[in-house]
This record gives sequence, structure tokens and C-alpha cells, in this order.
Amino acid sequence: MREYLLTLCITAAVTYLLTGPVRKFAIVAGAMPEIRARDVHREPTPRLGGIAMFFGLCAGLLVADHLTNLNEVFAKSNEPRALLSGAALIWLIGVLDDKFEIDALIKLGGQMIAAGVMVMQGLTILWLPVPGVGSVALTQWQGTLLTVALVVITINAVNFVDGLDGLASGMVCIAAGAFFLYAYRIWYSYGIEAAAPATLFSAILMGMCLGFLPHNMHPARIFMGDSGSMLIGLVLAAGAISITGQIDPDALKLFAGSEKAAVHQTVPVYIPLLLPLTIIAVPAADLISAIVRRTWRGQSPFAADRGHLHHRLLEIGHSHSRAVWIMYFWSALIAFGSLAYSVNSASMWIVLGVVFLSAIGLVLLLLPRFTPRAPMWAQAFVPPRYRRRRGPVVAEPVEVEQRTPVAVGVAGVNGATALGARSRVPERRKAESSR
Repeated sequence: MREYLLTLCITAAVTYLLTGPVRKFAIVAGAMPEIRARDVHREPTPRLGGIAMFFGLCAGLLVADHLTNLNEVFAKSNEPRALLSGAALIWLIGVLDDKFEIDALIKLGGQMIAAGVMVMQGLTILWLPVPGVGSVALTQWQGTLLTVALVVITINAVNFVDGLDGLASGMVCIAAGAFFLYAYRIWYSYGIEAAAPATLFSAILMGMCLGFLPHNMHPARIFMGDSGSMLIGLVLAAGAISITGQIDPDALKLFAGSEKAAVHQTVPVYIPLLLPLTIIAVPAADLISAIVRRTWRGQSPFAADRGHLHHRLLEIGHSHSRAVWIMYFWSALIAFGSLAYSVNSASMWIVLGVVFLSAIGLVLLLLPRFTPRAPMWAQAFVPPRYRRRRGPVVAEPVEVEQRTPVAVGVAGVNGATALGARSRVPERRKAESSR
């Protein structure tokens, strides 16, 4: 555990220290897009934050390779090299897209090639645990197609949710934390060495997100861009593929009997991690709802709009920071609730706890619908919005900035889709900024 924590800290430190110079480089390189109609920020903000995150990934792998216990992961498995190869390719595509706006089909092809590179080096799904059937071995083509599909879906699910400051990096960090606890339990408690690569990937991913978050929290000083969102999506998918599709369920020996019975008993363990979409359920739900919504309107599935979950939270009346924390809450509830259920599926307290926290989450979602006023004695201890107003309140006129509507097929820089082309908004007045 000490070596994993050291790797996490080194990754976070490198990412944090490099993000400042990367921000200056992005400004000099002109990687500061115009503000579009669907954006929620008010000042042009540089992107290319994925550069710092990638070098954090490289630093984490380099440190782990020189540690006594984690060095065995590199000696016994080729998965870390496979991850680095795929990450380097997807990161390079993201950097070029952040700067030169690569075509949508080229980005999709790059995502598939990056997944294919990992498959060629051994990071692939070999079998799947199916309830009532047992471990179903996959052919080479079946494993390749399923692996590529999971990588592409996860990359774009993460990119879809990257619409508010600190949202994508925080949610992925929460998902990586759940992955780490599960993978470490499988590796340490059951002595299954095949879970070690996924444990390492999760620790490094947490470090990448934690190191970038201080620069990306509202108000963000830099965006991760497609170079960052596609990168962390690929690393998240790699960890899920490694631990789900390569560990034999019967090796856990949770049930003394046939393989079918063993898999049936371990369903609560494997279902939460069978697809990465169950851990990043909130981004996946946003992805599916966006595709259905746009297709129903006769638009391209990758057309930008303001119908994402975080946009709806802002429209309800939540502040920027509160909307982000609500999304964090639901992500943590789903991820760690699934993790707790996988540890002890027979405990009724876990189910009741999840139900209770879900009720709290619903109350938080509807909080702007009512504005309770605090009593007079508590006026000094509550935010201004909950204080009783004295006398008539005169509203000051607010200048509303006219924005150009977003065309169909346009995707965003900070949270649209990794498959869409960016908006080419006509030249207009730039927002005033001191940066």
C-alpha cells in the first residue's frame, strides 16, 4: 500500500507542477477558444491540460517500475506498456485536436487504433463471467471488438460530462478510487497477481486527477481539453478491462463448488465492474440521454446543446460549484455503493444506506425549488440567499450578452464529445480578461 500511495503522490505532484507551465504554453500557442453559446464560463480559458496529465502518467509508471514490489507488475505483465502505448497515441490525437480541430472521423479512428494497440500488446478481455453459465471464453475477434467498444464508449462518456470546471476530473477520480479499493482487495486479500496492473492504473489515475483539480476547480484557470478527457477515459477503461476480463472468477474461491456456482456467487463482485459504464454511471446516463435527445430532434448525435445534466442543474437554479458537488455526490454514491454491495451483498444495511443517501441526493437536487428563510437569530450564520430581506429590493439592470446559436454537428472544447468538430463561431467581441 505504501508503494501505491507513493506512486499516487508522485503522479499528483508532477501533474500539479507541470499544469502551470502548460497553461502558459497553451496561451502562447493560441489554444484559447472563443466562448460559444453553450459554454458556462465567461472568459477565454486555455486548454491542453492533458499535457500535464500525460507526463504525470509517465512519471507514475516510471516510479512504479523502480519500486521493489510494483516492479513485479512490469516483469510479469505487459499491460503497463500496453497502457502507455495506447495513452501516448490518444494523447497525441487529443493535443492535435485541441490545437488544429481534427475531423470527427479521424478522432474516432484514432480512438479505435489506440484501443487496438492495447489489444495487440495483451490488454484485452479474454473471458466474461456470466451468471448461471460460468466463465465464457471469448475468441480473439470477440475480445478485440468488445475491448475496442468499451474503450471508445468510456472515452466519449468522460468527454461528454466535461462541461463544468472540475467536473470530469473529479468524477473520474471518484471512479478510480472505487476501482482501486476493489482491485487492491482482489490482489491483496485473495493473492491474485493478475489484479495488480489494474490496482496500479487506478492509483496513477487518481494522482493525475488530483494533481489537475486545483487548477481546474471553479473558476478554472485551464481546461484539460480533449487531450486530457480522452486520456483519463482510456486509463479508466484500461483498468476495468484488465480486472474484469482477465481474472478467472473461480480463482477467488468464494464458493466451494462448480464453476457455475462460483460465478453465480460472485455476480455482485463482477457486475459493477463488468462494464466501466456502471462505475461512471452518471457520465454514461448523460451520454445516452444526449444521443436519444438529439436523434429524436433529427439532429446529429454529436451536435452540441445545453441539455446535459450539468446544464440542467444550472437551469434549475444551482450555482456552478453546487452543481459540480451534486454530480460528485451521485457518482460517489453509485461507485462506492456498488463497491460495498460487491463486498457483502447480503447486508441489508448497505441497501438501506444507499436508499437513505439517494433520498438526500434528491433533496439536494430540488433545493433551489424552495428557499427557506432562517429565523432572525440565525441571520449571521447562513448564506445571504437564506436571510430575510428588509425593505423593497430594487433589481439592477443586467447586461445580457448576445451569443451565437450552436449549429448542428458542433462539439465543444470543454465538455461536448470527443467525436465532434468544434464550433467555428464568427468573429465577435472578446470577453474582457486580465489573463
